[in-house]
Amino acid sequence: MTSITSAPATRTVTSAQPPAKKQTKGGLALTVVLAVAAVFWISPLALLIVTAIRPLADFIGNGPLSWPEAFTWENFTDAWDIGNFATTYRNSALLLVLKVPLGVLISAMLGFALAKLRMRFRRTVMFTVFLGLTIPIYITIVPVFIMMKTAGATDSVIGLIGPYLAFGIPFEVLVLQSFFRQLPDEIVEAARVDGAGDWRIFWRIVLPLSAPALVTVLILDAVATWNEFLFALILLNSDANKTLPVGLLNFQGQFSNNNTGLAAGILIAVVPILIAYTLLQRWIVAGLTAGATKG
Repeated sequence: MTSITSAPATRTVTSAQPPAKKQTKGGLALTVVLAVAAVFWISPLALLIVTAIRPLADFIGNGPLSWPEAFTWENFTDAWDIGNFATTYRNSALLLVLKVPLGVLISAMLGFALAKLRMRFRRTVMFTVFLGLTIPIYITIVPVFIMMKTAGATDSVIGLIGPYLAFGIPFEVLVLQSFFRQLPDEIVEAARVDGAGDWRIFWRIVLPLSAPALVTVLILDAVATWNEFLFALILLNSDANKTLPVGLLNFQGQFSNNNTGLAAGILIAVVPILIAYTLLQRWIVAGLTAGATKG
């Protein structure tokens, strides 16, 4: 008998190695590009901080882009007095507390109605609200001033609430109704089966589930209200009623500009907004991207 023995076949397993060098080069190039973009993005804030802590004589003598020969904190104490921040901070904070929650509440109710309720002329109402996004604020200055003067609401912090609501609500409704549409209809229908009305559904179900979107519009509306300048400049006259952006005009005179004091004043004005963005940035991103995809 002839025995036939066959040698075991050897397999050569070759695993495809990813081009590590190309990936490394690509990642390094992307890192460099992002680093350069970050430097350009942060440079205005860095220049503002450096200008705020340098003497005015050094700023005028050596130029704004030179490194300071000395540093001082007196610009902040002087800026607090020149900008009348004790008064303007109070007025802006009062406007923020009264206007922003009211605007978010109205926008949330309207957004819920447009997204979840069966109502007549819903598309017409939606088109009318969103039409407000296309109207530039500059072409409304004269009619708004005439209406406010006729109503006796000029030179009043409370009087600014009406114009601010008119121009803030369309964007807030756009964000909120887009978020409300992503909420499952089954939750709303189950609540109706259990006997809940529209108001109870809105307060007990929709609002708790919409915390990211609500925080987003709250912060964005607060920033817009805090920084609004044009209406405050036109409608407010007395120093006792001026808001923060209008108070910053005190640093510019007819024949001279206090650039270092203005930089310090701007930092004083934007500190609350920077803190809010730092603490709530994840909520802002979540709220803006929540309605971008269908879940």
